[in-house]
Amino acid sequence: MAVSLLRRDKRSAAASLKAECSRPDGRGVQLLNDLLDSVLSPERALAEAEVIEWCKCLIAGGESFDDFCKMVCAYDNATLCGLVWTANFVAYRCRTCGISPCMSLCAECFNAGEHTGHDFNMFRSQAGGACDCGDSSVMRDSGFCKRHRSTASLNIPSVPNELMMMSEHILPRVILRLVQHLRDGYSEPVSDPATERDLQKTLQQMDPLISLLEDLTKMGGATRSILTRVLANHQIYKDLCSGDLCTGEKTYAKKNYEKYLAALKGSGLVTSKERSVTSVLDQMAGASNVTILGATAGTGQMDSSDEEEQDGNQRVGKRKRVELCNSTKDPSIMDILKHKCFLEEILFWTVKYEFPQKMVTFLLNMLPDQDYKIAFTKTFVQHYAFIMKTLIKSHESDTMSNRIVHISVQLFSNEELARQVTEECQLLEIMVTVLLYMMESCLIKSELQDEENNFHVVVNCGEPLLKNNTYWPLVSDFINILSHQSVAKRFLEDQGLLQMWMNFVSFFQGMNLNKRELNEHVEFESQTYYAAFAAELEACAQPMWGLLTHCKIRETQGYTRTVVRYCLDALQDWFDAINFVDEPAPNQVTFHLPLHRYYAMFLSKAIRCQQLDLDSLLPDQEMLMKMMVHPLQIQASLSEIHSNMWVRNGLQIKGQAMTYVQSHFCNSMIDPDIFLLQVCASRLDPDYFVSSVFERFKVVDLLTMASQHQNAALDTEHERSMLEGALTFLVILLSLRIHLGMTDDEILRAEMVAQLCMSDRTHSTLLDLIPENPNPKSGIIPGSYYFENMLSAVADFKAPVFEPGGSMQQGMYTPKADVWNQEFDPIMVILRTVYRRDVQSAMDRYMGFLKQTGKFCGNPWPPYRERAPLNPSYKGLMRILHCKTLHIVLFTLLYKMSMDHQNMSEHILCMVLYLIELGLDNLPEETVEEEEMFGEERCSDSWFHGTNIATNLNHVINYVRVRVPETAPEVTREPPASTSSDTSSFVQSSNTAQVFSLVAERRRKFQEIINRNSDNAIQNADVRPKTSKWTAPSSTPQLTTAILEVRESMLSLLIKLHYKLSGKQNSYYPFWLEDSESTSRLDPMQQSHGDGTTAVERILIKTAARSRQNKCSIEEICRKVAPPVPPKKNSSADKKALDKEERRQKARERQQKLLAEFASRQKSFMETAMDLESPDSDVAMDIGSSEQQDSETVYDCVICGQSGPSTEERPTGLVVLLQASSVLGHRRRSTEPKKLPTSDEEQIYPEDTCGTAHDVRITDLQQYFKDSSCLQSVSIGWEGGVYVQTCGHTLHIDCHKSYMESLRNDQVLQSFSVDKGEFTCPLCRQFANSVLPCYPEKSEEKSIWSPYISKTLQALIEEVEEQQEQLGMFPSVTNLSKEMESVMKDIKNTTQKKYIDYGKTPGSPDNDFLFMYSVARLNLELELVHRGGNLCLGGASATTKRSCLNQLLHVLAMHMRLFRIDSAYNPWTRLTRLTQVIDSGICDDEKPEVPLLYRDISSLLLILVLTMPQELHKEHFTCIVKVLYNLLYTQAIATLSVRFSEEERTAWKNSGKLKIMCNSDKSWEVLLSHIIGELSKGKLYCASDTDQVSMLSTSVWSPQSIEYSIQQFCLPFLRTTSLLQHHLFGDDLPNCQRTEEEFGMLASYLGLLLSSLQSSDEANSSSCLEWPVAALDIISQWCSEVMTSAESHSEQVMNLLVQDPQWSLPCLLQLPENYNTIFQYYHRKACVHCSKVPKDPALCLVCGTFVCLKGQCCKQQSYCECVLHSQNCGAGTGIFLLINASVIIVIRGHRFCLWGSVYLDTHGEEDRDLRRGKPLYLCSERYKVLEQQWVTHTFDHINKRWGAHYNGL
Repeated sequence: MAVSLLRRDKRSAAASLKAECSRPDGRGVQLLNDLLDSVLSPERALAEAEVIEWCKCLIAGGESFDDFCKMVCAYDNATLCGLVWTANFVAYRCRTCGISPCMSLCAECFNAGEHTGHDFNMFRSQAGGACDCGDSSVMRDSGFCKRHRSTASLNIPSVPNELMMMSEHILPRVILRLVQHLRDGYSEPVSDPATERDLQKTLQQMDPLISLLEDLTKMGGATRSILTRVLANHQIYKDLCSGDLCTGEKTYAKKNYEKYLAALKGSGLVTSKERSVTSVLDQMAGASNVTILGATAGTGQMDSSDEEEQDGNQRVGKRKRVELCNSTKDPSIMDILKHKCFLEEILFWTVKYEFPQKMVTFLLNMLPDQDYKIAFTKTFVQHYAFIMKTLIKSHESDTMSNRIVHISVQLFSNEELARQVTEECQLLEIMVTVLLYMMESCLIKSELQDEENNFHVVVNCGEPLLKNNTYWPLVSDFINILSHQSVAKRFLEDQGLLQMWMNFVSFFQGMNLNKRELNEHVEFESQTYYAAFAAELEACAQPMWGLLTHCKIRETQGYTRTVVRYCLDALQDWFDAINFVDEPAPNQVTFHLPLHRYYAMFLSKAIRCQQLDLDSLLPDQEMLMKMMVHPLQIQASLSEIHSNMWVRNGLQIKGQAMTYVQSHFCNSMIDPDIFLLQVCASRLDPDYFVSSVFERFKVVDLLTMASQHQNAALDTEHERSMLEGALTFLVILLSLRIHLGMTDDEILRAEMVAQLCMSDRTHSTLLDLIPENPNPKSGIIPGSYYFENMLSAVADFKAPVFEPGGSMQQGMYTPKADVWNQEFDPIMVILRTVYRRDVQSAMDRYMGFLKQTGKFCGNPWPPYRERAPLNPSYKGLMRILHCKTLHIVLFTLLYKMSMDHQNMSEHILCMVLYLIELGLDNLPEETVEEEEMFGEERCSDSWFHGTNIATNLNHVINYVRVRVPETAPEVTREPPASTSSDTSSFVQSSNTAQVFSLVAERRRKFQEIINRNSDNAIQNADVRPKTSKWTAPSSTPQLTTAILEVRESMLSLLIKLHYKLSGKQNSYYPFWLEDSESTSRLDPMQQSHGDGTTAVERILIKTAARSRQNKCSIEEICRKVAPPVPPKKNSSADKKALDKEERRQKARERQQKLLAEFASRQKSFMETAMDLESPDSDVAMDIGSSEQQDSETVYDCVICGQSGPSTEERPTGLVVLLQASSVLGHRRRSTEPKKLPTSDEEQIYPEDTCGTAHDVRITDLQQYFKDSSCLQSVSIGWEGGVYVQTCGHTLHIDCHKSYMESLRNDQVLQSFSVDKGEFTCPLCRQFANSVLPCYPEKSEEKSIWSPYISKTLQALIEEVEEQQEQLGMFPSVTNLSKEMESVMKDIKNTTQKKYIDYGKTPGSPDNDFLFMYSVARLNLELELVHRGGNLCLGGASATTKRSCLNQLLHVLAMHMRLFRIDSAYNPWTRLTRLTQVIDSGICDDEKPEVPLLYRDISSLLLILVLTMPQELHKEHFTCIVKVLYNLLYTQAIATLSVRFSEEERTAWKNSGKLKIMCNSDKSWEVLLSHIIGELSKGKLYCASDTDQVSMLSTSVWSPQSIEYSIQQFCLPFLRTTSLLQHHLFGDDLPNCQRTEEEFGMLASYLGLLLSSLQSSDEANSSSCLEWPVAALDIISQWCSEVMTSAESHSEQVMNLLVQDPQWSLPCLLQLPENYNTIFQYYHRKACVHCSKVPKDPALCLVCGTFVCLKGQCCKQQSYCECVLHSQNCGAGTGIFLLINASVIIVIRGHRFCLWGSVYLDTHGEEDRDLRRGKPLYLCSERYKVLEQQWVTHTFDHINKRWGAHYNGL
């Protein structure tokens, strides 16, 4: 039966089967199964089209599959969109609507939803994703689009059973066939290339089947629920896959099942537990790690079984390592998989085949079905360990990672689902176990501290697992599920999990250890450090931030306590493992201390949000001392690295130091470290802490009062910067309040201010630089609205600047004045700078602000800022400022400063004063403590009696005993003879005080704490440093003891320093002695800006305010050195201090003035010499003609510097750039620019452009008239004409040749091609590619001419004719003529052949002739465009092009004179005389000449002027213009007459006849009537009446409108002619203010209108006429030319007769306001040629053509499409908008450059490559600049970064 069905038509067979199946007897089902056995037989290839066809027909049950789809879709009740996309898809994310940070929407749902004003961005998906529209667990309902609102599905009926009946029967078999195919196709090992090919083939073969399943999932809820039942039902799987089919006779099924078992086994997933674990580990861990794993198996584990197994063999050790994770949990996590349904096995194969894209998409397309989602998530978790093991082995881990995350992010973003699988499937245990397992494969022994006795293991950052970020998917999932509160709580409550997690974190503790190279430079710079930083940030810090977000309130105190406890345990284990006692190993540093940072961050959270008591969370003192060592070591190493002490380790160590403080890392690294040190400092003994700091920074030896010392630890050149580092660190430690009491608002504000002070920032840079409050995966600071508010509070927006020639500026934010005044905090800046130069930059900007506002003119010091109050828990931190050790250091440094010892710097003094001032601002409350401490004093009471800085400032120290080298100057001094008992005891103890105090103190305190009970130890500790540390090596000079007489207190030293800084003796005088009301001036903050003297004064004021005793001491000290007479009121100490500064300032100002003067001279020279800017500067200057006319023009050669005239033998040339241009060809009639099409309805038609119009005209003429005549009747070059521009500099042509030779030999990489003749002007560096020879001027030829000359017009006409009759001057061959020929060749080669050859016979001289005068025409017309399209005053100032037209005309004329115009065809005679129409001379087959009325007048003018054999006189020029004006006027009237309606024509014809008597030659009515009469003789007007021409005449014509039309028609000719006259004869162009006056001004300038008439406003167009013969006769002659030829082309007559010379200015397309409009339409648009969606689509902004950038598909003869288009559309210049990057690229010839973007976001910023995806809006100013550069041809000059494109764009 099944066989007969197979032979039938598929659709009818399916229909009958459906009918059978609906019967109750079950026969149909049997039949169907038989048929399926045959169709889906394993022998048949899956890829067969037949198989898929049968499946489709059967599922559709006799309907066509498409109809079936539509029917099922009608019942779709799914409210989720669920559209799945792959990498590179453009999607949207709206933070306003999102609940989960991973939320994303497809473009369709986004555009259909309501997101106006939301914080959204567009992004390119990296790993793929799915649309969340309709999913309320991920986003708010308000953001759903209309289709997916929950109400939309309410009224959809449920699907009828019989519709889906066939699917229910068929789908299980289809899925089974898929599984069988996957089993058959798999073979190990995947790493073998042949196997890999087989696997790819298997996947390709099942493509059609997967596509069918995908189609089914897209039909909606009905089919998805059936598929879910098939995939998740255990019974179906059992029946089809394992049951009877796999035993007994059915050999295929059995073999197939065995293959599946073999694959399971091969994955180490079914054998017994013991074997599986070890074999997996054998594959995983390389042999090198074996012993380490064995040795460390038991670390950090509480299990009792550790002891026995630790000494077992290596295998046991390794197994132990894995067991360590599983000891308390289900051992099956890593090794056992049992499949119970199709879904599980399909996922298993998906993993085995390394996540083929099609499979992933199919599995994800099913997710909108809720039952499926739950089943699939559980299956995914079940396979989780297996997925990760496969990932580790995969050799394409990147692709695989992306696909894993593509799936997991859809599953784990839903909190309810995540909670469910956490509870039911142990998701957290699986994840942590797998993470541990992963990292165990790359552990190595740690070498930190004590190498021999170190039992700690760390990850090896060089392993591929870390280097390639293979752990990323796993960590990303972990962070994702920890963002759900319920899951995070479960994690924090599970002590076993926390224990495992701390073990995991400890693998990173101390990784990537750096050892300082002391001798040789390291051979190989390892780049592993980035892997280490990334690993700590992603694997440790981000989960930590995730957990911290759930520890915000008091109720969660317990969690914090637990984490802190486990952190401390792990830290203790770590100290034991690395065998740490009390000193860190020298010359080692690791930047990775995640355990310290976990502890610090949870501690901070506990105090800040949960009001826990700090002491209850702190360990004992000994542990605190240990904990501070490594973070402190990092701070000291930072200083060493910046002091170049690690220079032999290469650049990577600097990279580490920068990364550690960089904005993405700082709040997970340096901030917690500093906070931990602050905690330690607040709880440890302050003397111990301070001495530790100086010892760690290796500057203890430097802190001696002797002028010389020996430093065992540091070279002299590093001492200063290390001391600066130590003091700066102390200041940061004491000033920073990020974790000590600042609110989030204050922190954000401080961060923002610090970044803005370094330099102005764009909005996006600022977002990037502010350390995010790292809520994992949010990618943005939570609450960006709040970010914006803060930004507007501290900064002003500077709109983008557009200076042509400069780089395109972006919108910037700059600090407000108040911020500089009150909030600029140098300490925060120092903490946040990656590059040290940024600190200097901030100070320079601060100085600029002070000068600008007149607050301070000198060189300011960093301002001192009051600090936010401390959280009471950390009050102890301030004891640091009140400990004797610090005071000794401060005293010593002040002393060294005042004595000018070496290695002291202003920065050191600045920090010392900062610390003193901090101390004065944070005085301790006087308590009993003071007295208690006296009893305890050991070795420092000789210095100070108490610890309060306010009293110690005043304490005078008389003598100090120092150890110095014998060579030191102090040695010779004798101790004073008489000393009181007091002093002697002081001298005695000062021995220890100075030399040993710091180190001895530190050791003593440390020992004291460790052995509190034994007095013995204390003495030993005191002795130890003396013996071990301080014996000087024998090679150096012996140390000896000397006694210094000091007799200073800190106050006296401060006052001395004031004198020193101000450069005057007695500069300080306490102001309160001058003023009776002393208290009024004790406000120190008014002196916050200033230099060192200001700082000292501020401290002295504060000191005086704090205690009376200090006030008296200050007065006392000042009286000692200053006379007691108080100075006059007005000369305060401030003024004295500024005196010297003023002198310096004046000197500086004088210097500035001189420099400015010099600069302005230089500038004026440059301005006269050249044009630096682009199109708009001063006024046009004509070279050559600007000189006096009675002498030859003198040129300067910019190469050899000589001046002289240009001669025939040694010609001078102008530096010029020749470029082909089609700008004029793109002009249109309408003044409105064309809009860029953004929908299929809109189109751009090129028919109405100037270029097309001229092409059509020349083709029409060539059809009916003689070719040579046609080629003189028009101009070409509207497209592809050659434009010549110059920078105005001249050089000898021979000098230029040698210059080019030197460029050729120069090997430096140039951005231009010397072989193509390109170079840059030697003086102004403007781009050029040729030299235009200057014609030697003969002064007598330019005779000054006046319009009242006696010759009549008739006489002049004859003279012109005579001149034309003369033979052309063939130039003698000179250097000049050779150069003129060569430049002519250059001009021709500049453009393409197709733009030159318009004649029927290629290469004919007529072509050359046409090309040459067209070059002149184009350059005149372009100059006109640059002047704004007219010659009114506004336009004249807008051009500055240094014009080279005069020289160009000479070159063209020299070549055009070689062509003789045959006198029979000379247009001059036809223009000036009545001739007989000679019919007989023309054979029938020869085409006639072009009638004069069809000819282009400007072309005629140029032909006549340039072919004059001799130098042209001005009177002759005017004569030619007058004659041509007559013809032009006639053309204007003829054109008008065509536009009239028939009635109007009759009326004007009759009215003109009446006026024929009075001065008929100059009456337009008469002429109009005459022309209408003449042209009516033929049937010309009849043709036109029905034509579209008459459509123009909607309005009635009045005499005024006729006059206006005639003037408009004539103006273009008058403008070009005036420019030509200006360049030929050097006359100044006329000025007129109003456009209405332009016609009259130009007519009189050209001599058409007598000046007497000019003043009257109505400059009548007809009054310019001057006819050489009777007007009506010659007009009749011209009309008859048209009539005779009209018979042959009556339909074209009108088109040819109607000329419209008016074009609007060229402009680019009008772009839409919002970039999204362009992007949405074009980024998915298919290319017209290859019909594919281009990878890089681009748009031509000149004509709107859509092209593929770099597309291989549209390549023609190795030219890519953009380059090809730039040649066709712009003759080598193309402006393209790259759709996917929002950037404009400019192609110029063989070069290209990235121009920038004309679309900016709301903050005035570009978004290149759309990385940020923010909405972009058109910046019209930028677009105007782009258009301006296009029109003025200045791309080459203004844009500096050009590269060759090799035709590949």
